[in-house]
Amino acid sequence: MARKDYAAEKEKCKRFLQEFYSEDDNGKKVFKYGAQLVALAHREQVSIFVDLDDVAEEDPELVESICENAKRYTGLFADAIHELLPEYKERDIVAKDSLDVYIEHRLMMEQRGRDPADTRDARNQYPAELMRRFELYFKPPTTAKPKVVRDVRAESIGNLVNVRGIVTRATEVKPMMAVATYTCDQCGAETYQPIQSPTFMPLVMCPSQECVTNKSGGRLYLQTRGSKFVKFQELRIQEHSDQVPVGNIPRSMSVYARGENTRLAQPGDHVAITGVFLPLLRTGFKQATQGLLSETYLEAHNITLMNKSEDDELGSDDLTEEELRGITEEGFYEKLAGSIAPEIYGHEDVKKALLLLLVGGVQQAPKGMKIRGNINICLMGDPGVAKSQLLSYIDRLAPRSQYTTGRGSSGVGLTAAVMRDSVTGEMTLEGGALVLADQGVCCIDEFDKMADADRTAIHEVMEQQTISIAKAGIMTSLNARCSILAAANPAYGRYNPRKTIEQNIQLPAALLSRFDLLWLIQDKPDADSDLRLAQHITYVHQHCRQPPTHFTPIDMKLMRRYIAVCKKRQPVVPESLADYITAAYVEMRKEARVSKDTTFTSARTLLSILRLSTALARLRMMETVEKEDVNEAMRMMEMSKDSLQADKSSATRTQRPADVIFSLVRELSTEGAAGRGGGGGVVRMAEAEQRCISRGFTPAQFQEALEEYEELNVWQVNQARTRVTFV
Repeated sequence: MARKDYAAEKEKCKRFLQEFYSEDDNGKKVFKYGAQLVALAHREQVSIFVDLDDVAEEDPELVESICENAKRYTGLFADAIHELLPEYKERDIVAKDSLDVYIEHRLMMEQRGRDPADTRDARNQYPAELMRRFELYFKPPTTAKPKVVRDVRAESIGNLVNVRGIVTRATEVKPMMAVATYTCDQCGAETYQPIQSPTFMPLVMCPSQECVTNKSGGRLYLQTRGSKFVKFQELRIQEHSDQVPVGNIPRSMSVYARGENTRLAQPGDHVAITGVFLPLLRTGFKQATQGLLSETYLEAHNITLMNKSEDDELGSDDLTEEELRGITEEGFYEKLAGSIAPEIYGHEDVKKALLLLLVGGVQQAPKGMKIRGNINICLMGDPGVAKSQLLSYIDRLAPRSQYTTGRGSSGVGLTAAVMRDSVTGEMTLEGGALVLADQGVCCIDEFDKMADADRTAIHEVMEQQTISIAKAGIMTSLNARCSILAAANPAYGRYNPRKTIEQNIQLPAALLSRFDLLWLIQDKPDADSDLRLAQHITYVHQHCRQPPTHFTPIDMKLMRRYIAVCKKRQPVVPESLADYITAAYVEMRKEARVSKDTTFTSARTLLSILRLSTALARLRMMETVEKEDVNEAMRMMEMSKDSLQADKSSATRTQRPADVIFSLVRELSTEGAAGRGGGGGVVRMAEAEQRCISRGFTPAQFQEALEEYEELNVWQVNQARTRVTFV
């Protein structure tokens, strides 16, 4: 292979930066890089990204060379930009920071006190790294296929590679020395030392002409003010679990991010990183202890946040009008809920609850107090009712989520562990599953099989949304603003109808009250529903997709974007609804007191109703909560216990909806009579309808019951249909 003429290559780079243009809609030429160079010259921009797709249009060979020898070409492009910048400078710029002032003074001093014919020693020349105030990065060509961490091997050394994985840890950003500046104590000359490796050997003797001639042996002292520092952060990425071969454990890789690439990724993010794969050169004692082995790292050029399951980038673009119309058409609430795990049969109300969990309520923070907005749900049900499947679907759908199981996680693994940092040797905190799922969802399966000591770690997270730690001299409080979705089996493996609910659940009341909804799903034999379920399952098994339904489910990407748009809304509860909500809560407390066999109802239940109703308002993209939202929230509360309640009534005689509605209205009339001192028998229509709807009946059922009992002459309805009078 012929040797490359790098001077000619540099000219190519220059020509590309100056001449590359694209045409806009009006056919005008837009010089993409020319505009960026002007911004760099005026210090309005720090980093410039060279898109290799653009280079491929001009010179495909150059792209190949860049991909095979990225480090060298980064230098060539940087030199080319450095030489071009003076041409693009249209006005003088004000010095932004101390390094600017320093450089300006140096140049002035040099021009003042220097003989024009004098040549300077190479080491006293200003190095390019010191004078450059910009950073250059490459964007990979779209044709480049992403690699797995496992496949980045020796042949990739020095190449531009694209790697995908999950960020497992990110160190804090620290300043890293790029150019060391020394001054001589004898002659006052400045000496510069560009630093490439992680460690460096400081210069001791002054190399300037004056000191060498006089043999004065000037000592050099490091000047931190005159040196140049860049931001530096180390990331560790680990390959996705689905890319790990059978019987292996996931591999990980170090990534060094500098300058503008720092602070882009947090632990738990899914990323695609483009960078140069390089060996780590250690010198001195470190090399001796390391022996013959060499470490490698990836020098990041471009970090992109990715979606979880698909291979696309995190879509931050807003929904178009058309997409919004498609989602918010008639019956969109049912449609959105049906689009969650469409392969799973039934569970319509459970899916609605999970949809609200993804959207979340509104967080309130009245002076120093914090009322959480996240919704926590526990699915407690018999074996084989697709609890774990729903959990894993939500884990895939939520943009940030963690999935753990009860026995597989300890209290420390959920909250935070104190670790010794391998680089600095100091004690650091490593966040657990709940910390990594901050602002997301944490799915915990087999919740009932967790050790009690570990389960107590969750209590604080579920209400205060923080994790307080006092271990190994570290006192801190970490944020864990996540929704918890737990799945558990009843205490006896299956729900035992002969025992009370408390005996079946066997979770402490302190924990249960923190769940907004506790779904008790019982698997009861029923010929019709069993037949439909079996047909559904066999269809999914044969065709690997859900059976055709009356609507097409919304795909995951669109769901994610719609939920992200919903989360931006902050609906409020209007004054007019406050009384209605309080009355409904008081009614619930009264019922809980009367019937012994219900779960624990506390003031948290009231907050749960508010959270669910604000989540519903968010889902409808409204700014205020309406009465329908509150009714739906109450209906959710009722329905969560529904599969158990039906069991008791079937033992006696199944009541028709009309009969239940009649008894509710009669109850209302007696309450009214007591309130008015005996003038009973008259009920306001709106009140009666409200009471029935909050118990889970539809307005249609209420109207039917009304007409039926009117025909039987049990009550009469006035002409305007506003009052019901008992005969």
